[in-house]
Amino acid sequence: MGSQHILHMQKALERMNVKVHDVLSPLTGFSGLHIIQAILRGERDPATLADLCDSQVLIKKRDRLIESLRGDWKEEPLFALRQGHEGWQFYQGQRAACDQQMGLLLAQMAAVLPEVPEDKLQPLRERKRVRHNPPQITRLYETRVRLCGGNDPTRLPTVTEYMVLPLVSETGLDMSRWPTYKHFTSWLGLAPGSRQSGKHRGSHKRFRGRAGRIFCVAARSLARSKPLALGGFYRRLRATCGGQVANIASARKIAELYYNTLRHGSGYVEQGLKAYEEKYRRDSIRRLRAAARKFGLEIIEPAAATA
Repeated sequence: MGSQHILHMQKALERMNVKVHDVLSPLTGFSGLHIIQAILRGERDPATLADLCDSQVLIKKRDRLIESLRGDWKEEPLFALRQGHEGWQFYQGQRAACDQQMGLLLAQMAAVLPEVPEDKLQPLRERKRVRHNPPQITRLYETRVRLCGGNDPTRLPTVTEYMVLPLVSETGLDMSRWPTYKHFTSWLGLAPGSRQSGKHRGSHKRFRGRAGRIFCVAARSLARSKPLALGGFYRRLRATCGGQVANIASARKIAELYYNTLRHGSGYVEQGLKAYEEKYRRDSIRRLRAAARKFGLEIIEPAAATA
């Protein structure tokens, strides 16, 4: 809801011919907010406004910023800018109150669970900082690992700290309600749908709830991942079956890893893209040889070239 007020601020700046939102992204970052607040206080000098930005922004964009801050300071759009800024601040306060309430609830849930050893509280990789609207919850990582029985789902590929919160709210923490990961992925709507009546077999579209859609969103980032084995799996399927099939299949694999982590405490070890491609090559050759044997043929690999 606060994003609507960001659009209101951009519209007000456009009406004043101030193009700062074309230079800074996002408008509500450190530099953008300092400029907006200075404009609302009455500052109009472009160079002075530009100097309020972060030093890294000034190194690369100072001249562009100064040109983008030459505008017509009319009373009506200035009033609209103030309204949009106050509306955005209001919803930021509402979001912080929600985070505080969630923090209290998570602390109550974790209080009845055993403590987690310190060695399990060390993430295997550096956690990526959430840039926009990060959860303002004290000791969120430690509380979440304790709720998950000492298991850290963020060690899985594409699973972020922010993603685990809505997943826990949808699936809960008791994975024993699904006997196997196949039941879990079927409940998520990520498994192929099949229907049989007598000798007739057909397929139907499964309903994909909010939890299933969260895994699909997580799988989208695999298209850009270079070192991950799942990234190679996603791109291989996309080339042959299309992006939608690749997204759902990759989301199912991530959901399977998530289930095994919370249910069995299985640790995930990233093998890397090179190991995946080598395994896929060996499996492909094995299938080709098996198919050739059915027709009485034999596949012979070419000898390695010698110097």
